Amino acid sequence: MDMFGGIFGLIILALDIWAIVSVVRSDASGGKKVLWVLLIAILPVLGLILWGLMGPRGNHMDDRTHLKP
Repeated sequence: MDMFGGIFGLIILALDIWAIVSVVRSDASGGKKVLWVLLIAILPVLGLILWGLMGPRGNHMDDRTHLKP
């Protein structure tokens, strides 16, 4: 059981780091970034789920750039 908990913990840690990097790279305002990073850091599982559902996304290419000739 300890092995499963350790692997689960490492997966959550990796996903949290990925989420924090995505938040920092997003176009959201500085205050929103700080709140998301704190939420993910303080509540790793719940913060990750909430960020996945409602959080800012990483930098995306603007759809209009695809339309340029």
